[in-house]
Amino acid sequence: MTTNASENTQDPDSGANPRFAEALRELGVGELLSSIRRFPDATRTAAEAAAAIGCELSEICKSLIFAADGVPVLVLMDGASRVDVERVREELGVEKVTRAKADVVRETTGYAIGGVPPFGHRTKTRVLADRSLLAHDVVWAAAGNPHAVFPMEPKELVAYAGATLVDVREQIS
Repeated sequence: MTTNASENTQDPDSGANPRFAEALRELGVGELLSSIRRFPDATRTAAEAAAAIGCELSEICKSLIFAADGVPVLVLMDGASRVDVERVREELGVEKVTRAKADVVRETTGYAIGGVPPFGHRTKTRVLADRSLLAHDVVWAAAGNPHAVFPMEPKELVAYAGATLVDVREQIS
């Protein structure tokens, strides 16, 4: 597997992807750059990120891109839960929702899977955030590459992402 050079690019001060670092500054929350935690090993999965941070799996905010009738949509989900695509389909009022392919994720967000942050994307995308994120005082999300995460209060994260709060997590029977 080849690695895209931009995936490993990082802001020299914070460890974040430079595009994401700029997005934080543009949003007026550049101070978050000092809170970014960088890891020597990639944390491409929520479980890897939680282990590296030392937090609960549900305190990880996953940024997942789906295709809703072929149109990319971002779903923010707690790390311990799975997205119920049928609930996403109903929420959006579309015919079909599928997981987006890696090239669509990169084209839409500007980031590789495993490092997609909740905002600061290349294109404007509809964003849904599962209410489960609000159960925590702080959640951790990718900072634009698989080696860096940042903490944020969930309500702020939802606001900066321009997300609509929904209930789209898979229910365990």
